[in-house]
Amino acid sequence: MYDFANSSYTTVIITVYYAQLFPTVIVGDNTRGNLLWSVSLSISYALTVLTLPLLGAMMDRIGNKKAFLLGSTILTVVTTAALGLAGPGMVGLAMVLIVLSNYGFSVGESFVASFLPGLGPPGSLGRISGIAWGFGYVGGLLSTAGVLLLLGGPEPGNPAATWAGPLTAAWFALASIPTFWLLRDRSVPIALPEGVSLVSVGFGQLAKTLGEIRRFRDLAVFLVSYFWAMAGLSIVVSFAFIYGAQVIGWAPLTQQLMFLFTQISATVGALGFGWLQGRLGDKPTYALTLLIWVSAVALIWGTPTVASLINGLAGSEIGIEQVFLGVGCIAGLCIGATQSAGRTLVALLSPPDKVGEFFSLWGVFGKLAAIAGLMSLGLLQAAFGLENAILLTGVFFGLGLVVVLGVDMERGRAEATVVPGAPEAP
Repeated sequence: MYDFANSSYTTVIITVYYAQLFPTVIVGDNTRGNLLWSVSLSISYALTVLTLPLLGAMMDRIGNKKAFLLGSTILTVVTTAALGLAGPGMVGLAMVLIVLSNYGFSVGESFVASFLPGLGPPGSLGRISGIAWGFGYVGGLLSTAGVLLLLGGPEPGNPAATWAGPLTAAWFALASIPTFWLLRDRSVPIALPEGVSLVSVGFGQLAKTLGEIRRFRDLAVFLVSYFWAMAGLSIVVSFAFIYGAQVIGWAPLTQQLMFLFTQISATVGALGFGWLQGRLGDKPTYALTLLIWVSAVALIWGTPTVASLINGLAGSEIGIEQVFLGVGCIAGLCIGATQSAGRTLVALLSPPDKVGEFFSLWGVFGKLAAIAGLMSLGLLQAAFGLENAILLTGVFFGLGLVVVLGVDMERGRAEATVVPGAPEAP
């Protein structure tokens, strides 16, 4: 249920609504607004990178994961609601609130992911994760539809558009209540040595975790693949609707259809790929999503050519908006599936007593990737235009696909079950 709640933030604020409102209304200049949007998100991810490993180690020591999740939820809800105070020209305030709200959302993603290994047997984790992502996209669909119906579109001249923040915060707060009421926290606190502070233990554990990751070679290789995949995915999530507005020049109806169809396809993809993980395997499913992403990015960049080719062969009059809409639906199948499969792989390749630490590293790799992806795109679009800069996304997905081929799941799962002090898997 938490995915159902927090998806309202990433869908309304980061992807569909506020992502368009920020450059066009708050900043008032597309190129500068796109760059400042990238900077704001990158700063929030940098803060996540600097604090999440420590928070993960502290969470394992304290043994109260639900309290950490509650804290991140409160931070996100309060700062998202405050976005309603940022009107046109109030760029600094909007950037600060985006940094803080996205930071809370980002660390919360890792906190809630750490509950996954305790929700079922290893063979069912892919299906469970897929169902959770599916519920998330239903939540994103309903919350964003509500914002659009109540406020209208995020275009200049709509004074109600800035209420997107408060409405999203209300949805997040109310929809997260069942999680804190029903979810069981099975974590067990680890006593601190006498005379040692929690902070010193946290930093010491972080250093130890970074050193120990070499023992889990396949987890380490996967995290590198995940870095490249998330570099590409961060661009898709943060710039897909900006690309549609600024490059494709879509009409409001096409934008609404894209939102509706991609949410549906993302829900189907999360559930379908979750089912496929149980039959095809976790690594092959993850790799398949990356292959689809590479193809989708190439088609998005070549949308005018694809439209002309279809019209020439079929004698039709399909516009570039319709081609972009169709490709977006195909790509939407993998939005949640890539992350869901990645989350499952981390759970399978992590030793049970280090789940919090390694999920924190998973979060760190994802946020470092987002910084690299967003800043690269922000700078490239300022120099070469958004249409050409989007090709970088396909390069990132391709690198992730190549790297994950080096992951040996059987060896990795054996390494994750080695008893400390026992010989490692060959």
